[in-house]
Amino acid sequence: MDIGSLFGLLGTWALVFWAMMSGGQLDIFIDIPSVIMVIGGTSTILFVCFPVGTVKEMIKIVKRCFFNEDKSVQKLIEDMVSFAEIARRDGILSLEGVTKDIDDPFIVSGIQMAVDGTDPELIEQIMQTELDNVADRHASGKATLDAIGKYGPAFGMIGTLVGLVIMLQNMGDPSKLGPGMAVALITTFYGALMANAFALPLSDRLALRSSEEILYKTIIIKGVMAIQSGDNPRIVEQKLKTYLPPTQAAAMNADQAA
Repeated sequence: MDIGSLFGLLGTWALVFWAMMSGGQLDIFIDIPSVIMVIGGTSTILFVCFPVGTVKEMIKIVKRCFFNEDKSVQKLIEDMVSFAEIARRDGILSLEGVTKDIDDPFIVSGIQMAVDGTDPELIEQIMQTELDNVADRHASGKATLDAIGKYGPAFGMIGTLVGLVIMLQNMGDPSKLGPGMAVALITTFYGALMANAFALPLSDRLALRSSEEILYKTIIIKGVMAIQSGDNPRIVEQKLKTYLPPTQAAAMNADQAA
């Protein structure tokens, strides 16, 4: 579980509730028609924007923001160099016995194609296509959260306008103006909260997760191609390190020198 994301989201909602309770009356922020307008309207409009299957994946999309296996890029590079050493020493066919101990199916698929003698261009094309499909799925999930962040405040504003119209119909009774205005504004509050304390932060987190996974799989592709071409393990390592930020590359060099 991503403790940072969970802490950030829960902390944000806790601060909002604290601010709401500071007025002494939490119930003034509760209005069921406003909740239905914002959450219901945003949910139904998603079916216009996306296929039904994409909308149904919302729970999985949100879970991906909090539950994600941490993968060490440094460990990946070390493994790919190790595979290159085995292939260089014992021949690429020797890697067939190594694949059964590898947990990542993407690595297994690439190495197996190399062992089978598949054309290098075809190997890269197949693996790149799979990577592109992963990126497309991630982009679809992010687009769903972005849509919630866009339409949530819009439906909040629509609810406010509806409330204002109802309030103006009761101008003859000044005592109803204050409560009417409060109810009208509450839908804008709900919409802003849905966007800025839920959808948009998770969208940004999902984008980060996507970039991390794309980098991870890109390193795998380049590593498999280097192994297939018979590159020296040191060259393989240098090639793959170029995908690391300078600080991570320096840390990896320091660990190896220690």
